[in-house]
Amino acid sequence: MTNEVKRVAATPAALALIAELTAEYGPVLFHQSGGCCDGSSPMCYPQGEFRIGDGDILLGRVGGAPVYIGRAQGEAWAHTQLILDVVPGRGGMFSLDNGREQRFLTRGRVFSEDELRLLAEGSGLP
Repeated sequence: MTNEVKRVAATPAALALIAELTAEYGPVLFHQSGGCCDGSSPMCYPQGEFRIGDGDILLGRVGGAPVYIGRAQGEAWAHTQLILDVVPGRGGMFSLDNGREQRFLTRGRVFSEDELRLLAEGSGLP
């Protein structure tokens, strides 16, 4: 096990869609708010077109895109790695994945005791 723990990861399908959206719109970012649990949808925006607030925290980057979460949700799900995936369907109304017949989906994986220890020691990647 490496001594770095990622709070957010992405599947190959998610990385491919991020690359497609980045090619079309330029750099993008993700924001996960409210209802952050297995099966919820993160919103994808062009960087610079979504205001990150004081109540948001950076979980990390996937495919070069920063992933933010509301602080309260981030604290509630601190024991869980968020994994961006892609499934058939329509994205959120204002999310860049809307209208592509595929959408981003957030899945969760509970960190192991070793990973939680590394995160507590500050070895988690922002």
